[in-house]
Amino acid sequence: MAKRDQLASDRGLSALGARDGLVVGVTLFSMFFGAGNLILAPLLGVRAGAQTPEALLGFIVSAVGLPVLTIAAIALSGTVGKLADRIHPIFSKVFAAATYLAIGPFLAIPRTATTSFEMVRPLLPEGTPASAALVAFSLAFFAAAYLLAMHPNRLTELMGKVSGPTLIVLVVLLVASTLVSPPGTPAATASAPYDGVAGVAGFVYGYQTMDVLAALAFGYVIAMNVRELGVRSPEGIARQVVRSGVIAGVCMAAIYCGFGYLGASMGSVVPDATNGAEVIAAAAAMEFGGAGSVLVAAIFLLACLNVCIGLICSISEYFSTEYELMPYRRWALAIAALSCLLANVGLTTILEYSVPLLSALYPIAIVLVVMGLVQRGEGHGEVVAWKLCITFCGVDSVIVALRDGFAKGVVLPFDLLPLAGLGMGWILPAAIGFIAGWLAERLAHRA
Repeated sequence: MAKRDQLASDRGLSALGARDGLVVGVTLFSMFFGAGNLILAPLLGVRAGAQTPEALLGFIVSAVGLPVLTIAAIALSGTVGKLADRIHPIFSKVFAAATYLAIGPFLAIPRTATTSFEMVRPLLPEGTPASAALVAFSLAFFAAAYLLAMHPNRLTELMGKVSGPTLIVLVVLLVASTLVSPPGTPAATASAPYDGVAGVAGFVYGYQTMDVLAALAFGYVIAMNVRELGVRSPEGIARQVVRSGVIAGVCMAAIYCGFGYLGASMGSVVPDATNGAEVIAAAAAMEFGGAGSVLVAAIFLLACLNVCIGLICSISEYFSTEYELMPYRRWALAIAALSCLLANVGLTTILEYSVPLLSALYPIAIVLVVMGLVQRGEGHGEVVAWKLCITFCGVDSVIVALRDGFAKGVVLPFDLLPLAGLGMGWILPAAIGFIAGWLAERLAHRA
């Protein structure tokens, strides 16, 4: 009997139970849901007004649907490196490194500290020097993130059972208060860009979460945690990672809907709001008075710390595995230290370079995800077609991103492409590349 139990333990579970599955899903949600996710839907609600439901639908498709599909593609492939290897090993290393650095120490990680500091700042004593306070806050913030990132295979213990559920409860408290006593009314007419086709505008706006790129990083760490909970087979791990992605997606969609409603109800209160943090802070102050600042600070601090830990874990795990220059702990320390430095002295400059980089990477990532979902492995499907698809898409997205970042006003031939005005001009070149590659392969087979 004992021998049979040992054999079953060695084989591992075929799937997690409902409770553990939910915990892993909440962990993934916590890794995704940072400051950017918090502030986008409220601002959408303010600007879309009566068109909020349509705009939210488009937003959820790109901000939730695409990341969940990305998690599925990574689960089927194993890692972003294995997925991108189907194009070319050199492309794989360059794309993966650029993605991890862009969403990590060069943008998202430093921003977690600066954003949460701005929400905590109103609670500081009057007259506190902002620069000194930021240094002290960021040092404490990144020290905590580094220490909590030392066990990437046990994130479910922290995020799935403690910080993630706490964040959800605080967000529900804020949103529920606006449902019970709406602070205002939605704008009767939508403002740009929602005064046209609100659903399409919402879809493009969802790009700003950058969660497709984050999903490329998080899938591997979530798989580690699933394995730690007892699932051993690659098929079982892949299925559980996909289920976790669905749970995380449902959580995100529900919160986006709640925050979209909050923003719409603030349309008559802050009609000229320029960012979602302003909308959330104003709503919390109206609903809870002075305690609203504490509530908002807690929400942003938890969300930002969760994302920071998740990114440090994912990026350090990737570089320690792919580049054996340093062990995991030293990579994590280097990433935390660089992020802390940039959060204090160079974030504005880094943003100028990183945002165009993200814009260039995002379309390529979407095409890779589609490839990962429809082409299960090498030798299946049209290899040349996908290579040309990525190449044509990359040429368009990289050149347009460089123009938008460093030479605004310059007219490019790519501006004439369909959907270029919506930021999706890359779709036609990608389609042309795929069709050309597919035809080339068919002709080669016949020759």
